[in-house]
Amino acid sequence: QVQLVESGGGLVQAGGSLRLSCAISGRTVSSYSMGWFRRAPGKEREFVAAIRWSGGSTYYADFVKGRFTISRDNAKNTVYLQMNSLKPEDTAVYYCAAGAVTSSQWDYLYWGQGTQVTVSS
Repeated sequence: QVQLVESGGGLVQAGGSLRLSCAISGRTVSSYSMGWFRRAPGKEREFVAAIRWSGGSTYYADFVKGRFTISRDNAKNTVYLQMNSLKPEDTAVYYCAAGAVTSSQWDYLYWGQGTQVTVSS
């Protein structure tokens, strides 16, 4: 049984930073490509970033390029999303997912429960 648990969300002012963590259990994080998605109020869940299990190539949605960084610590079985220069429009529930490196949520096998990020103006 693979489980993903996100943490690190919270309330931050615009321009601030947060680092989200996603701890994976049941399998090693190095076995999976991993992604981050988000769902803002009243909107569909959307792709944010992904990291390939082999080689560590990273992919980002255009709206976070240059501000967010996805990384992986295989020793800690954890994936991170460093979020800088946060904007109010980044307010959403952020989810980590395992099993793919695409921008389509339907390609991913496992999901965490989500962590709330709120950016105040």
